[in-house]
Amino acid sequence: MKKCIVISDSFKGTLTSREICSIARESTVSIFPACQVLTIPVADGGEGTVACYEEACGGRRIKCRVSGPLGETVDAAYLQLEDGSAVIEMASAAGLPLIGEKKDPCRATTYGVGEEILAAIESGCRKIILGLGGSATNDGGCGCAAALGVRFLNAEGCAFVPTGATLDQIVTIDVSGAEKTLDGVSVVAMCDIDNPLYGPEGAACMFAPQKGADADTVAFLDGQLRRLDQAIQRNLHRETAQMPGAGAAGGFGAGAVAFLGAHLRSGIETILDTVGFDELLRDCDVVFTGEGCIDEQSVHGKAVSGIAGRARARHVPVVAVAGGITAEAERRCAEENTGISALFSTIRLPGTMQDIVPHSAAFYRAAFDNILRLIAVAERFK
Repeated sequence: MKKCIVISDSFKGTLTSREICSIARESTVSIFPACQVLTIPVADGGEGTVACYEEACGGRRIKCRVSGPLGETVDAAYLQLEDGSAVIEMASAAGLPLIGEKKDPCRATTYGVGEEILAAIESGCRKIILGLGGSATNDGGCGCAAALGVRFLNAEGCAFVPTGATLDQIVTIDVSGAEKTLDGVSVVAMCDIDNPLYGPEGAACMFAPQKGADADTVAFLDGQLRRLDQAIQRNLHRETAQMPGAGAAGGFGAGAVAFLGAHLRSGIETILDTVGFDELLRDCDVVFTGEGCIDEQSVHGKAVSGIAGRARARHVPVVAVAGGITAEAERRCAEENTGISALFSTIRLPGTMQDIVPHSAAFYRAAFDNILRLIAVAERFK
């Protein structure tokens, strides 16, 4: 084995993508000292997105002070890449960890995210890669839009910054200010969920409870997002509510498209394009990928399947390593052309998550070492 790529999602709650890449690199070098090992940490758009991009692409972190989810000032940072792109994770200005015990999706705002985007534009960035994930908000991205120049007017003609509780007060939306701010700037919003803006599978019903909403508040917020959609249709003549990903980050997916002209893209596809994955596959012997649990979604639509699809097109085998593997995933990989050549689980003994978590790194290393030894044996038969 002369060249391999390690590009794994995290094992949620146990190993970060960066930790997995580090273990895999150490193991590979120990068994194949001459092998070129390329590592690409994967993030889904939430907290840690900037760190993963920084490790994969380099770049320079730019610090800025912006409004937090409840209006307080917070320290944030975005990543400026060599090509002039900026990678921003909305969680750095509007994330749940910034709220602590004060969760309030009715009041939380994405205004600081807009301030962060504005800072990147003013520093010369012409492409914004915006990670949607880990939000404390349910404002449909209105706060971000207001910071970038969108004017929201109520029935009295007064401008205000809508939050989750006041979306129904929007009568007029004027995007002309944001169009000037974003002139010549492209916005790509990364999200790996396909939820609509509202309804049983929408932003409020699916995600507001973890942001502090009880059942009555969830129903209220869902109604507010419906009213936001009506305002968008009435003023901007855009249909965004049913777009896959519209419900990401408290409806920010829909707002990013409607107010910022953003393109919603799969997080993994955005990462693969940014790092030039197709070119990295040249002369590659094998790609190692994985995530905490490989299930039916993994082989049809999530990070693992995106990676496998790109590698399959270039005839590069893919080995997936995961904590758990469902029977359905194994069946699909065996019977369908998923691009995944083999699946391996890291779990070595029966036990509860509580038993397994402390040993996650050791279990991953042991599984990866065994895969590499098997490859070494196979090479003897060439």
